[in-house]
Amino acid sequence: LYCYFISIAELHLSHATEVSVNNTENKLCLYANLMVNFSVTYEVGVNKSETVLFVLPENVTTEGSICNNTTSTLKLGFGDGHSWAVEFTKDNKTYQVDSIVFTYNLNDSRVFTNSTSNETKSVTAKPRITNVGVDTYYSCKSENVQRVESVTQTLYDVTLQAFVTNGSKSDTDTVCTADLTSTTVAPTTTVTTTAAPTSTPTPTLPTPTTGNYSIAPDFNSTACLMATFGLRIGFKQGDKVETINLVPSATEVGGACGVNSSILILTSDTITIMFTFSNDSKKFHLHALNVTVKPATGVAVVAANTNMSIWVAAVGSSYMCNREQTLTVTETLTLYTFKLRVQPFGVEKGEFATAHECSLDDTSILIPVIVGVALAILILIVVIAYVIGRRKTYVGYQTL
Repeated sequence: LYCYFISIAELHLSHATEVSVNNTENKLCLYANLMVNFSVTYEVGVNKSETVLFVLPENVTTEGSICNNTTSTLKLGFGDGHSWAVEFTKDNKTYQVDSIVFTYNLNDSRVFTNSTSNETKSVTAKPRITNVGVDTYYSCKSENVQRVESVTQTLYDVTLQAFVTNGSKSDTDTVCTADLTSTTVAPTTTVTTTAAPTSTPTPTLPTPTTGNYSIAPDFNSTACLMATFGLRIGFKQGDKVETINLVPSATEVGGACGVNSSILILTSDTITIMFTFSNDSKKFHLHALNVTVKPATGVAVVAANTNMSIWVAAVGSSYMCNREQTLTVTETLTLYTFKLRVQPFGVEKGEFATAHECSLDDTSILIPVIVGVALAILILIVVIAYVIGRRKTYVGYQTL
């Protein structure tokens, strides 16, 4: 089991950055509508580092962007000295992305808290965005992860068009290979929690192994987020429902502890899942789920729900549900949790606080129900006995 710590700087789950760049004739020559997440590891002391997560914001500048006949540059500036630049080249019939240059300023204390360096660094990634037809836009809903040195860039929901002709974005797209071989599920706004699935997935898997997951600020600190549960994912492949269990011993753990938002990220060879918890100062709840499943056969499934309000408990306590829970993330993907206990805020001394139990575990609710059913049965028996006794008495009078 692997673990690392991540801090959060203005991390949002669902927004896009949309920009248009005009040429010297004031006609559109570059267009982009995309989402980019950044993960940067930086030094905060001797042999000590932290990793910060942040996103490409909605409000950016395009100063430094260039449109030429065979080369173009889309440069987006943001924050205190940060920029993200995409270099395009074109031949007769197609164009491509040659490189993505991400520049970040370690002197920006709002993002890189306690950084021991004030340098401005750059990394160059070589994404495989090629053979985009001229007069078409590049479209890719799937994640495109670029890892260079201490920086990870994750691009998704990407729309890009360079070398725009006639001053308007094309209506024709060139779809990335990943989208042609995967199923991407858009976020939904409904979540259901039940005691058991509405249908039995096949084949039946053994109960998932319970994993213990935690996030700590550094190796010398106690946990700031704790979770323990077994996890199964059910997903549709065509008309068939497939299931897969998360294996704790083969899972990498990441995440972040924030004041108002905490994140737990679990990654294995087949599953990547991000839990986002929100805190309103009095209670916390699970706010969002982002899930990617890569089965051994069939296509990958990507699902997200960013409008959830479950696993609710008071800040400073934990949430617990030992019974099997079913969480419908989207119409095509469902989570099943077993022996669940989570505490994303207010962990002290590396131990769970008093638990708020889910209704499925609360036997106090069952006691009055059982008593009520028993009384109803007893009353029914008395009534039946009375009716039978009356009938026998009546028959006796008739005989006399």
